[in-house]
Amino acid sequence: MRIVVLVSGSGSNLQAVIDAVADGSLPVTIAAVGADRPGTGGVQRARDAGIATFEVDFRQYGDRAAWNRDLTAEVASHAPDYVVSSGFMRIVDQHFLDAFPDRYLNTHPALLPSFPGAHGVRDALAYGVKVTGCTVMIADAGVDTGPILAQAPVAVLPDDTEDSLHGRIKVEERRLLIETLAGLAADSAAAGA
Repeated sequence: MRIVVLVSGSGSNLQAVIDAVADGSLPVTIAAVGADRPGTGGVQRARDAGIATFEVDFRQYGDRAAWNRDLTAEVASHAPDYVVSSGFMRIVDQHFLDAFPDRYLNTHPALLPSFPGAHGVRDALAYGVKVTGCTVMIADAGVDTGPILAQAPVAVLPDDTEDSLHGRIKVEERRLLIETLAGLAADSAAAGA
């Protein structure tokens, strides 16, 4: 199974995937890693691992639709079975989603449908929940509204800050993403057999 991973930041989830592929516990090929801006840590991690990279710099576009078209074309050129949003902080449009129907995965640091959006950890703390967690889903045109593939709970500790809680959620998020990708790879292999 071939994946393209999209990143906007440091690429810590990506590194977990790279490591799992390298140690043989995740039977996928990372065809490429792409970013929405130059200079991301995620792209550097991919380059260090010998993985093809690309950048479609959002800031170079005056038109969001043109950026989406170019991003879609670049991702498609790597023929992925799945596209993984790994800390990719841009919302793609319907053109992108239509090019990869039910094949665009996203992670979120909360137990959806609770606390969607860019501040899931902060919102969970503010609400006072005792348990939050992470979700792996199929991304759709909404904000964190797609079909849920997997979830993992994380306890909220009395002295948690946004950073401490997010750190524990990221550990589970990495594990859950790798588990989900391994399951999809197994399903793909079974379908091809």
